[in-house]
Amino acid sequence: MTRLACLLRGVNVGGKNRVAMRELRALFESLGFTEVETLIQSGNVVFSSTGAVTAPKIEAEIRRAFGLDVSVVVRTSTALNKLLAANPFADRDTHRLHVAFLGAKPDSKVVGDLDGGRFAPEEFSVVGTEVYLHLPNGMARTKLPSYLERNLKVPMTIRNWNTATKLAEMAGR
Repeated sequence: MTRLACLLRGVNVGGKNRVAMRELRALFESLGFTEVETLIQSGNVVFSSTGAVTAPKIEAEIRRAFGLDVSVVVRTSTALNKLLAANPFADRDTHRLHVAFLGAKPDSKVVGDLDGGRFAPEEFSVVGTEVYLHLPNGMARTKLPSYLERNLKVPMTIRNWNTATKLAEMAGR
């Protein structure tokens, strides 16, 4: 039995792509997953599975059940714990930290060509399939995430550090 977290992109944000968490839990249970829990209203599901879980399969089921075309990122409990341990901004205020969960590992040349200096004092670090973001002025007006997504050319969904920590805690049960 593996514990996993599934993060949906753009669900219940600004009144768009509305999904009741009760209905999302029911969908995951109908797919044979167990111990299904949701965290806040933005599409975070933690569950257990005995078989392989793929983002495309979950995306297709969400499309079928809710008529929504949303990107999904799946991480194991182990991957979430490694993500927390690898935080390159561990000395910063956690209220200003975010993690962009990537749908695939970006090309290393593309990562090397990113210009982080143009967004100072904001900082980022790409580590595997995550991008750590230190946003001292908050998330509301930053242009850094859209720059990263445009240049990395992989789907991503962003969670604040508190949510990432809580997901790891839930998946670790």
